[in-house]
Amino acid sequence: MAHTFPSDAWVKAFRQEINQSDAYRNSAATWDAGDLCLVITANPALGLKEDYYIWLDLDHGVCKKAKHVSSAEGEAAKFTIRADYDRWKQIFNRELHPIMAMVQGKLKVKGHLFIILKYKQAAQDLVECASNVVTKFIDE
Repeated sequence: MAHTFPSDAWVKAFRQEINQSDAYRNSAATWDAGDLCLVITANPALGLKEDYYIWLDLDHGVCKKAKHVSSAEGEAAKFTIRADYDRWKQIFNRELHPIMAMVQGKLKVKGHLFIILKYKQAAQDLVECASNVVTKFIDE
C-alpha cells in the first residue's frame, strides 16, 4: 500500500523502515546527538498550506518515535533539515545525494553540520529507509 507523502501514515511507515534497517542500526550505533526534524516547506499549490515537520527521536541506531509535529516542536529539535517538497522528492527518489545537498545549500541545516557529516553514512541510510517506503507523492 502506498503512503501519501507527507502524511502521518508515511511517517509511521518511515519509522518502521528505520527500525528494520540493519544498515542504519550499524551506521548510527553511536548516535546520541539528539533529535532530528525534517521540514517540508509550505507549498499551497500542492495543498501544503504550512511547513510540515517530521520529528524523529533517534538514539543509537533506533528510531524511538517519529511523528508529525507543530512548528514550535519541530524548531526545538537539536537538528532540523529544511527543503521544499520538490527537493525532498528528489532525495527520496535517489536523484540527489543528501550530504552533497547539505554542503551545496540545497538542504538548509540547523544544528552542527559537522556532527551530521560525521554520521554521513547514517544520513544516507536514513534516506534509503525513506526511499523504501512505498510512496505516493502528492503531485503525482
